[in-house]
Parts: sequence; structure tokens; C-alpha cells
Amino acid sequence: MAFVVTENCIKCKYTDCVAVCPVDAFHEGPNFLVINPEVCIDCDLCSAECPAQAIFQEDALPEGMEEFRKINLDLAHIWPVINAVIPAPADADEWNGVADKAQYLEIE
Repeated sequence: MAFVVTENCIKCKYTDCVAVCPVDAFHEGPNFLVINPEVCIDCDLCSAECPAQAIFQEDALPEGMEEFRKINLDLAHIWPVINAVIPAPADADEWNGVADKAQYLEIE
């Protein structure tokens, strides 16, 4: 089992979760983070650190977030690993909790 970053991370991209990941499973895109399920060891450290409450175990995803399993896997193969905390975007708090953010996901 692995953990999955879901929609609420889009445009928030807090990196508190990255600091606690013991295996460097996080990858960074322009406005979103993903977890590589092939690297994740299911330790559950990251979900508690996420201020946006956007990280869930893959078998406990909220309804409607199932597509993020594939999104995390696919993007982990093209985005670089992130293993250091960086500042969140200036407007991250404004985006935290906004519904239907998938349309804002930037791949490149």
C-alpha cells in the first residue's frame, strides 16, 4: 500500500510532508506534489504533516479522488524528487480547501 496526494494539494503545495519522508518518495511539479507508490513504504508520517489534509492511504481515498492514484504514479515518473522543504506559494492558504481544483493541475 502507498499514500496518495490528492486534489487539495493543487496550488497549495506545502512541503511539510517532504521533511518527514524517510525514503524520498515525493516528486515536485509546478503546483502540486505527488508520491511515488513504488518508493513509498506506507509509514504514514506524511499525512499527519500535511496542512492541506491532502494525503491519504490509497485504500482509504475520499470519494472522487480515486483518479489521483494514477496521477501520482504517472507524474512521479516525470517530475524530480523533492527532499527539502521549500516555501509554499504566497497564495497557498487562499487555495487550501477550494473544491474542484483538478482543472488547475499543471503538468509542465
